Amino acid sequence: MLVQVNETLPEVDLMENSPGNKVSIAKELKRGKGLIIGVPAAFSPSCSESHIPGYINSPALKEAGQVFVVSVNDAFVMAAWAKSLDAENKSGIRFLADPHAAFTKALDLDFDGTAIFGQPRSKRYALVVEDGKVKEVHVEPDNTGVKESAVDNVLGGAH
Repeated sequence: MLVQVNETLPEVDLMENSPGNKVSIAKELKRGKGLIIGVPAAFSPSCSESHIPGYINSPALKEAGQVFVVSVNDAFVMAAWAKSLDAENKSGIRFLADPHAAFTKALDLDFDGTAIFGQPRSKRYALVVEDGKVKEVHVEPDNTGVKESAVDNVLGGAH
């Protein structure tokens, strides 16, 4: 069943910058506010041109707490993508790899992306989290569009 409001985040290790650097979003977001943005693929057009840059450039980002972008890619691809979008990491967004889709599947946010991406991938989504629990779920009904999970819908427009 798709991740629900008030659900606790799954305890799954993801990778940041290299396969040896394990990160648990559940531990990172145990206290305080956070945002998890799931994307189908690093470097794909919608992800790179509008979805993630929208968050990077949003004035509301600083109120979101810790922000993570998660994709079913390897750690090196995610590190390169982070550098291409936010070279000096001014946004503070952390890009995490979920190479086997373990985190994505635990949230029931995976879909069969083999026709396009060659393997199962993550639906495009944004989860607002507070003290380790999901507070808001924004999932694209068509898996890959950028509407429900777009920055203006999740964090509100520029004020």
